[in-house]
Amino acid sequence: MKDKAGNVVSKDTQNWLAKHPEIDAITVALCDINGVLRGKRIPLSQLGKLLDGGIRMPQSICTVDIWGRDIEVSELVFESGDADGVCTVTERGLIERSDGVATSAMFQVTLNLEDGTPLTTDPRHALENVVKRLDAKGLTAVVATELEFYLTEMIDGVAHAPILPNAQLPTTKGNVLSVAELDIVSAFLDDVYAACRIQDIPADSAISEAGAGQFEINLLHSADPLKAADDALLFKNIVRQMARKHGFCATFMAKPFGDQAGSGMHVHFSMLDKDGNNVFDDGTELGSDTLRFAVAGLLGAMQESTLIFAPHQNSYRRMRPNSHAPTNAAWGYENRTCAIRIPGGPNAARRIEHRVAGADANPYLVLAVILGAALIGIDAQVAPSAPISGSAYDVGAPSLPMDWLSAITEFEQGKTMIDVLGPQLVKLFSQAKQQEIQHFLSIVPDVEYHAYLETV
Repeated sequence: MKDKAGNVVSKDTQNWLAKHPEIDAITVALCDINGVLRGKRIPLSQLGKLLDGGIRMPQSICTVDIWGRDIEVSELVFESGDADGVCTVTERGLIERSDGVATSAMFQVTLNLEDGTPLTTDPRHALENVVKRLDAKGLTAVVATELEFYLTEMIDGVAHAPILPNAQLPTTKGNVLSVAELDIVSAFLDDVYAACRIQDIPADSAISEAGAGQFEINLLHSADPLKAADDALLFKNIVRQMARKHGFCATFMAKPFGDQAGSGMHVHFSMLDKDGNNVFDDGTELGSDTLRFAVAGLLGAMQESTLIFAPHQNSYRRMRPNSHAPTNAAWGYENRTCAIRIPGGPNAARRIEHRVAGADANPYLVLAVILGAALIGIDAQVAPSAPISGSAYDVGAPSLPMDWLSAITEFEQGKTMIDVLGPQLVKLFSQAKQQEIQHFLSIVPDVEYHAYLETV
């Protein structure tokens, strides 16, 4: 089948549209460096044009700041004439979206140059490049993510702990692994799982977490890191959409409440060889030398990669001692105080858990940096420092950057990030963060007036 312009429309897309005659427009979206979907709505008559590479967006759209503003010093804006890139539909194809009432369609895209070369500042392409490097070594990464979030209530533009269904007062404290709390929000969770099934997102177990109104949902492992990152991105949008439907505001901020637990995005991964064998498994609980080489690569890149794992001002409120969020480059077996944890379980499933990223981080860049740094360690074949027993907060392991500006400096000065992400993406990501930090520095918060106005 072809549309009026002569462009081919796939049979799967034809069949789905035939079942949904109410659809008259589709969303075209790509992921920017902050993990925000940006794009346009096009009439259904333009679908064939999209699938044939005829829809375009500015190359600079991948590297705007958190408010969607151009980076003022970006080489992709005025310096180069703010040229367009060509939208290329990802292998996921049509994404059906439904809130239980209305159904819509979305195509996720990446940006290429006119000659088909992938745009180096597109986060999905950054991960794709790392996947190709793994493939060239005969390795396949198997990845799973765990995403924590809060359900909140917005009052006068400020987030507060929610009043959960059938409760008289706001939730004031965490209720870890509470079955009763899961039951209370079961209607919300049912809608999240239903939407995940529609979008082919492998949502697994849900738990109530340590914060007031905080929950975690795990996504099952995938041998396709690009799909795993897609799943995490789309999952976050589903949670926000379903929260609104149920009268909440869901947030993946790293630390929405100063006196409550932070929200992380823990990444579990292993690697398979060409025969499907887990190269982290050597038949023992300690795992293979390859596992330890990967750990060394992750630890070696930890300081300069922190900005990817903690990309926002709020991110650094989460990274505090004795908070279950890592503060230094340490690793250990079954040790949740470490940045890198080796979970127990069957030897055949031996894997690494990377615990640094906040839930606010871009899943494509997080996976690219984790897998890229691990591969560098595997290639170097250097053993890591000794694993930590007991609290990692009490040892002298190298500290992570504990504030935003320090993390930007480490990111700019490091060599591993340039190797993994490429110099242009590193440069523009840093420029975006510098622009964001300057905006925050220009705002005097109320707490400073309360502390200083008439006292100094």
